[in-house]
Amino acid sequence: MSDLKTQVLDATREYHRAGRDDSPFVPGTTEIWPAGAVLEEEDRIALVEAALEMRIAAGHSSRRFESRFARRLKRRKAHLTNSGSSANLLAMTAFTSHLLQDRRLKPGDEVITVAAGFPTTVNPILQNGLVPVFVDVELGTYNTTADRVAQAIGPKSRAIMIAHALGNPFEVAEIAQLAEQHELFLIEDNCDAVGSTYDGRLTGTFGDITTVSFYPAHHLAMGEGGCVLTSNLALARIVESLRDWGRDCWCEPGESNKCLKRFDYQMGTLPAGYDHKYIFSHVGYNLKATDIQAALGLTQLDKLDRFIDDRKRNWRRLREGLDGLPHLVLPEATPRSDPSWFGFALSVDPDAPFARAELVAFLEDRKIGTRRLFAGNLTRHPAYIDQPHRVVGDLTNSDIITEQTFWVGIYPGLTDEMIDYITSSVKEFVAARG
Repeated sequence: MSDLKTQVLDATREYHRAGRDDSPFVPGTTEIWPAGAVLEEEDRIALVEAALEMRIAAGHSSRRFESRFARRLKRRKAHLTNSGSSANLLAMTAFTSHLLQDRRLKPGDEVITVAAGFPTTVNPILQNGLVPVFVDVELGTYNTTADRVAQAIGPKSRAIMIAHALGNPFEVAEIAQLAEQHELFLIEDNCDAVGSTYDGRLTGTFGDITTVSFYPAHHLAMGEGGCVLTSNLALARIVESLRDWGRDCWCEPGESNKCLKRFDYQMGTLPAGYDHKYIFSHVGYNLKATDIQAALGLTQLDKLDRFIDDRKRNWRRLREGLDGLPHLVLPEATPRSDPSWFGFALSVDPDAPFARAELVAFLEDRKIGTRRLFAGNLTRHPAYIDQPHRVVGDLTNSDIITEQTFWVGIYPGLTDEMIDYITSSVKEFVAARG
């Protein structure tokens, strides 16, 4: 059987090499995607090998990835999930657990967040019967500030949940300090920012819980996938229970009696000795990933340093190429940060002699992919208009983002030639209309 497996994997390598697209970049013809996974030979081999071994549920590869990823992000525990959205749902829901006693979040409690972002940072707040409190962000960094968060803290405030925008850290040290002073939980949505640092410290290490996404657009790809990380072992245990159907037992599927007390528990009103594998302490979900996804994650993790370096280099090349261009607000790193960039944001000045839509259409016509800065102002979307929420201050910049902002790619699959073509295209458009 091992010889046959070797033959299959050798054939997979041959298949991968035969299918490589080595055609040269053709400006205006070759698609320049704003985001995407960089998948190489060892990634395909990992997927095929996992499939050959029929590792169709969470198992050894999942545990190995969790251990390695936790060490990489300097957290004690990591729990792999089926998506970054699920990771955010688990992170927020963990703070509603009865195990937190008087500190648990209850319906009607408020969670401070930003209006300009992606829905999956806000949806878990609403899904748990909590109330989002929206604050504005800065143009250029596209993050909120500690001052705005401080102004939003009120008598019902219980938590803060904010994403690092496009890989650019928000003022996380200051906001973490606010959270500690006011006894608020802090969730860092680190889905766009793996490898970013603030004050020399990795993002994702400031909050009580952090989340990561492994959707193909992100720094590591599993196809679908996500992760919840924390150094608080009590929170980690809650996350694991919620992820795994709400079970009280911590044995993996296929394991039994790891605690040596499987038939010695008495919980709830169940009879004494009820099988611990089937005692449920939370109203949970099944949000696990599979070993096939984790196998891909492990090979991707080996390349994370290279991916981060490529993102930084591409962003810097584009930023230097567009420096000084009129009518555009260029992105800026938050002071004291070193971002592991997700994308390159551009805002058209409202007084510019052209509209954002015209610039976007020009780039798209040249096969340069663009994306909006996610939802813009979430409070203007049909899904949220009638939802309970509170707004502190105005949302002027969030509205500007809704009307004037988009981003282009800097992910590792883009070459210098592609980045330079994006630069020259933007400059050509502005010069023609300026």
